[in-house]
Amino acid sequence: MLSVIRTRTSTFLTACFLASAAVASPDSRPATAFQMAVAEFAPSGSGIAEFYRTNGFSPVWVGDTPEHAVRRARLIKALSASHLHGLPEGAFSVQTLVDQMENARSTRDLGAVEIELTRAFVEYARNLQSGALRPRDIDDGLVRKVERKPAKDHLHGVISVENGQYFDELAPQTYQYKALMKQKIALEHLVQQGGWGATVPVAKLEYGDTGPNVIKLRNRLVSLGYLRPTASPEFDDALLAAVQAFQGDHGLAADGVAGQGTLSEVNRSASDRLKAVYVALERERWLPRERGERHILVNQADFSAKIVDDGLVTFETRAVIGKNIHDRRSPEFSDEMEHMVINPSWYVPRSIITKEYLPKLQSNPNAVGHIQITDRSGRQVNRGAVDFTQFTARNFPFAMRQPPSKSNALGLVKFMFPNKYNIYLHDTPQKSLFAREVRAFSHGCIRLAQPFEFAYALLAKQEEDPKAFFHRVLASGRETTVQLDQHVPVHLIYRTAYIGPKGEVQYRRDVYDRDRKIWDALQKAGVALPDVQG
Repeated sequence: MLSVIRTRTSTFLTACFLASAAVASPDSRPATAFQMAVAEFAPSGSGIAEFYRTNGFSPVWVGDTPEHAVRRARLIKALSASHLHGLPEGAFSVQTLVDQMENARSTRDLGAVEIELTRAFVEYARNLQSGALRPRDIDDGLVRKVERKPAKDHLHGVISVENGQYFDELAPQTYQYKALMKQKIALEHLVQQGGWGATVPVAKLEYGDTGPNVIKLRNRLVSLGYLRPTASPEFDDALLAAVQAFQGDHGLAADGVAGQGTLSEVNRSASDRLKAVYVALERERWLPRERGERHILVNQADFSAKIVDDGLVTFETRAVIGKNIHDRRSPEFSDEMEHMVINPSWYVPRSIITKEYLPKLQSNPNAVGHIQITDRSGRQVNRGAVDFTQFTARNFPFAMRQPPSKSNALGLVKFMFPNKYNIYLHDTPQKSLFAREVRAFSHGCIRLAQPFEFAYALLAKQEEDPKAFFHRVLASGRETTVQLDQHVPVHLIYRTAYIGPKGEVQYRRDVYDRDRKIWDALQKAGVALPDVQG
């Protein structure tokens, strides 16, 4: 197909010459047949139409210069290879575009070709740079604002960069994206070859066991790359190490016991893993291009929070995320951490007050006694003087606050990136939850297993002895706000497939069912898995 572009027919070249000879009128209104055709076919009121008006209706694609030829070839090549990025082909058939170019017989035809190529380019550029889907259309927890360039910016970009190099700059240039692309190619080949072979019956297998199921587990782990081939029927030291390595790469407790949870992940098909990689690529396209030299990355699917400096993870801790029910799932978005509060009060969210605490107060005015009830002026309310049964969720007039203490719901420190979702990172007195494999228990905020150490790492940029500073403030017992001299970008993401620090692919369970929804949306948009060999 690309050779068609390189060996253009004389008719098309003649038409290109006519287009390149067109000269805009001084007031930038269309003056030639080509310019009038471009104005006619450009979508009315669109960014495309605006671009051509400001560009004097000059051709981007169909001129007869070497630069135009390079752009045409690069565009057709890019559109033909869009599936390599896990993108839908979109509304534009490459073959249809090529046919339309070859069949151009008039300057007006050429104007139509120019606009069709532009429309295909803009859709491709937006999809590759910012994702093919709009997050908010998929799940109400996907509140991320995706940076989408206007059409005119993409068009100005492609004409200002020589040799078609603008196409090379569209995809995310991150290590994650490039490594996921390699994993995608490997999995596509594997899927076409039939996957990882026979699955393992779901049962418990552990060190010392023998028998056919152990052999099946061994064979499966050999196919997955965790073991060297062997016919041993025993669950020996080598198999134990392989199971533990697999568990570590899949967010499972690395106890070496192949129980139901582990075997369920072992038995996941190559197609399932490939879907996760397709979704991860789309999610990577949604993230800001500039993440911040120092930033905080919370992967909800991994139940982890990390501080990243110049691309390297310099601190990592376990995290608890929102419970998997509709109004508690942690949302996904990016913001900037501005300060931390040491010895924080917990100002109870209105939703918790009305849904959880008001019914208890109506049954017993002394319920939840560790929480202060305050009026609009912040004065504490005498519970005994209030008839709580007269209030509903709509007209309850009071606020509720838990003063600083070790038993405070926020623990002893919270980390603030003010946002309309009232989400932040914080300590918690419920330390036992961090030992769980699946850690979805909060009302939506992110709880940290090592909040003090997290604070030291943040303060290290501005305090000579961050630990001593932190504990001096903590020992005061007073609620104290500590500003960060440099705000730190925070990215709350959800990634069930990602590349680990040693280049290994890691997979996590889709605890919120969000990735399934994204995959379904990608399929509807035209993304398809490769065919399996018969």
